[in-house]
Amino acid sequence: MTHIVVIGGGFAGVWSAAGAVRAARAAGQAGEDIHVTLISGGDDLVLRPRLYEDDPQSKRVPLDRVLGPIGVRRVTATVTGVDTEAHTVQAVGRTGEDVRLSYDKLVLASGSQLIRPGFPGAQYTFDIDTLTSAATLEHHLWSLPERKPFAGRHTAVVVGAGFTGLEIATALVERLHTIADPHGAGEEVRVVLVDRADVLGPELGSGPRPYIDSAIDELKIERRLGLTVTSATRDEITLSDGEVIPAATVVWTAGMIASPLTAQIPGDRDRLGRLSVDAYMRVNGVSDVYAAGDTAAALVEEGHYTMQSCQHAQPMGKFAGHNVVADLTGTAAVPFTADAYNTCLDLGADHAIETKGWDRVIHFTGQEAKTLKQNINARWIYPSVDDPEAILAHAGRFSNAEASKKAGTPETSRPSA
Repeated sequence: MTHIVVIGGGFAGVWSAAGAVRAARAAGQAGEDIHVTLISGGDDLVLRPRLYEDDPQSKRVPLDRVLGPIGVRRVTATVTGVDTEAHTVQAVGRTGEDVRLSYDKLVLASGSQLIRPGFPGAQYTFDIDTLTSAATLEHHLWSLPERKPFAGRHTAVVVGAGFTGLEIATALVERLHTIADPHGAGEEVRVVLVDRADVLGPELGSGPRPYIDSAIDELKIERRLGLTVTSATRDEITLSDGEVIPAATVVWTAGMIASPLTAQIPGDRDRLGRLSVDAYMRVNGVSDVYAAGDTAAALVEEGHYTMQSCQHAQPMGKFAGHNVVADLTGTAAVPFTADAYNTCLDLGADHAIETKGWDRVIHFTGQEAKTLKQNINARWIYPSVDDPEAILAHAGRFSNAEASKKAGTPETSRPSA
């Protein structure tokens, strides 16, 4: 029996496992010959790109509905160590028990995490990095009308004006009005964006910026650019220029880094902590370890590497799973290729923008981009469930464009799966 262990229950991990099963079946070695185990700390595939929306608890798919039908063993535990010489994974189970798994091939797909702030009062900030933290923010927002009125009761300050910051800031305008308006407190709603850069979305480039600026202006979101946070309390936040903003809600979105498990793999890492991988998703210099998703830096084209995004995590997982099995069976490996890069940014109830290419040339804005974003969020990023043939067929569609064309059946498009 040959054992493939996949660490991580996100997009890259799920599709690595499914891709491995598909490749093993194609080679006639699934089940008794090649066994696939996925280890994850939770029971769900969390639709992380959707956590800026309301009702975050619904943004998940039970892992057992994807992995169970295709015969992937699932272990619920938090991985604490990887020994690449002994070929073992150490973890702590849900009830505190020690878990130890041996592997012949390993896929590290443990994702990324938010870089936590260290200023005084940082414990009073919220984030949308995990399902738990997004649900905590949701509960907090709905409790605001119960608080004693003060100047910042319905004020939200979002720190970080990048992709995530822009999406949560624009969403919060509507979410806060939904909460405050029935209590006659709609005039209290105020959203402020803070970023150390002097423009919004600095990493998004200059092309889409005029449209983003216009959407922010229309939503009456305030800007505090070229500034950082020096401290926070439960009721206010202080900026580096000395301004104190009364605010019951501070959402931190500034900075992501790869899972700390990457540090336990003896390979080169980039500034985000991602492992350098070859064209087949194998960690350079570590023959039995592959990486996919936010833990891996894979070359897309000359001068450009994968982004920490669902857009790249899904195909990276599929390629990794296929190539792990190809390595074991001596069948043909497939070099990683990605769809043409694009960005689709949600900017509130009436605004969205899609750009094409690494220089982010505007393709769609307004309702066309909004419809595209809704299809991505509510249909295309969802896996098939309960149907092993559909799940494995999805695992074989290495292109996101091809996968999205096949989406839309009642089961694959069901948001509450």
